[in-house]
Amino acid sequence: MKELLKELCLINGVSGDESAVREYIIAQIKDYCNYTVDNLGNLVCFCKGKKSSDKKVMICAHMDEVGFIVTYINDDGTLSFGEVGGIDTSVIIGRQVKVGSISGVVGSTAVHNLSKDEREVPPKTDSLYIDLGADSREDAEKYVRLGDLVYFDSEFIEIGDCIKSKAIDDRAGCAMMIKLIREQPEYDTYFVFNTQEEIGLRGSRVSAFAVQSDFAIVLEATTAGDIDGVSGAKKVCELGKGAVVGFMDRSTVYDKQLYRLAFDTADEYGLPCQTKTMIAGGNDSGAIHLTGRGVRTIAVSVPCRYLHSPSCVINSTDLDNTLALVRKLAEKVHEL
Repeated sequence: MKELLKELCLINGVSGDESAVREYIIAQIKDYCNYTVDNLGNLVCFCKGKKSSDKKVMICAHMDEVGFIVTYINDDGTLSFGEVGGIDTSVIIGRQVKVGSISGVVGSTAVHNLSKDEREVPPKTDSLYIDLGADSREDAEKYVRLGDLVYFDSEFIEIGDCIKSKAIDDRAGCAMMIKLIREQPEYDTYFVFNTQEEIGLRGSRVSAFAVQSDFAIVLEATTAGDIDGVSGAKKVCELGKGAVVGFMDRSTVYDKQLYRLAFDTADEYGLPCQTKTMIAGGNDSGAIHLTGRGVRTIAVSVPCRYLHSPSCVINSTDLDNTLALVRKLAEKVHEL
């Protein structure tokens, strides 16, 4: 699973340009299911199970990652840029990035040139720039065009029992789905790899309408705040304590029966499972559960520190335990 996740995370796929991620996934699953690619780039797969059911179940994850887009080339050869997805500017400054195959660094005004007030507040994105080493606009234009996407340039490394990489949100979900497809599910199942989740749940609006499932299990990575100085509900969830199942976020009130079923299933099979303790964030569930006549939906997530940064951190055991829970939960849904 680690090697699969590594290969997925190191592919660049900012929202709206997930094609390289999709082609990698197709190469992994093409012999195990039937698949189509819709006009928005979603990869919709049908996997024949060992049994058929009168309930249509969809498991999904999103392929895209957060990043940036070039909005202007300045006279001095630096690039102005905008965010693609929600990124805290404090994790951007000084980071190495890639614009296509060209390396760059995110720069900012030198601290000694900032006023006292400016030093006390996080900078805004429009005050930052990307330095490619070009010395003029004409020089930069040899390599970059407006609208080019920009990616975090980050290594995939293991830190003790943990993994650090960009794009774990949501390549972790993609990796789990590839594993489930390749081992053949117990029941007929739709697996959907969505586009453009990070900029407003766009791909899932289209794919969920096409599949028209009765149930949906959304695989995600979710924010873990389990660091020194944070206590109680503000931790949200913790690394090492298994899959995260939420009761509500900013876009979805999750199906109560599925919420209970997730914890009952975890207890039955001795799998660690925890509740997301804040009503925050959102994911493709927000679009999926409102589709057609309504879809009974649950999100199952891997806890992740430093989400939407070049250094997302997860516990590898959590990834394995989340996969094990989803595998069993996908079977239990057919008993409802």
